[in-house]
Amino acid sequence: MPHMPSGTVLVTGASSGIGEATALHLKELGFDPVAAVRRDEDAERLRSQGLRTVKLDVTDSASIAAARAELGDAPLAGLVNNAGVAVAAPLEFLPLDLLRHQLEVNLVGQVAVTQQFLPALRAARGRIVNVSSIGGRVALPLLAAYNASKFALEAISDSLRRELAPHGVDVIVIEPGGVKTPIWRKGNETADSIQGDMPPEAEQLYGPMVEALRKGSERIAQQTGVEPRVVAEVIGRALSANRPRTRYLVGRDAKIRASVAKVMPDRMMDRAIVKQLS
Repeated sequence: MPHMPSGTVLVTGASSGIGEATALHLKELGFDPVAAVRRDEDAERLRSQGLRTVKLDVTDSASIAAARAELGDAPLAGLVNNAGVAVAAPLEFLPLDLLRHQLEVNLVGQVAVTQQFLPALRAARGRIVNVSSIGGRVALPLLAAYNASKFALEAISDSLRRELAPHGVDVIVIEPGGVKTPIWRKGNETADSIQGDMPPEAEQLYGPMVEALRKGSERIAQQTGVEPRVVAEVIGRALSANRPRTRYLVGRDAKIRASVAKVMPDRMMDRAIVKQLS
């Protein structure tokens, strides 16, 4: 029997970018998406577009429990763990509190939401879609915290998929490359704040690399990145395909980087990446 697009799907981080595009696309497909957001103004805006919303902060266990209670005991056809942030800084000078925050949002928060909603997913034999990144396969300098969170999300997704296979709940990973989303602007703002507190030698040691990464992120946000809708359509396929893949690379840059990483020796890859950011 075909896997029909129907049932309730919870989408975290739905206030903008990939999350918002996903909630809107799933509604077009025939699902009943619930857009999870943190702010009232975002909830109101999305409701005006015909979406159901729920307040949910992935770093707040009480907020997650309240969202679960609000949605009730009905089976859940899907969970899209999309909420995320990006912290960029040289690891030598990265404040440990920001490292913890990066992991709390991008990793621990995803697990916390999944734990809360697993009984409802199991009841529907639903699917979990974890939005990772090509950064979960290939790590770049200055993005150690972000890459760590995505590498770990990949591992957790594999373990969880194997744990839940006997229960009929599938776990699928989405790995986009550059996407035109606010995460790049917010990431640069965070980087500016970190850079302002760094000692003078940080600029001498890492200044050119930081500037190159900043320009690259701006190009992605304004020019080269794919539209969030492209990622949303892949998420829709992951939720509705009869036999979904375990992983979906999204974007030409992600596919090229993944292919190169498979065949290029680490030292050669190091030189290529450092040269690109010099």
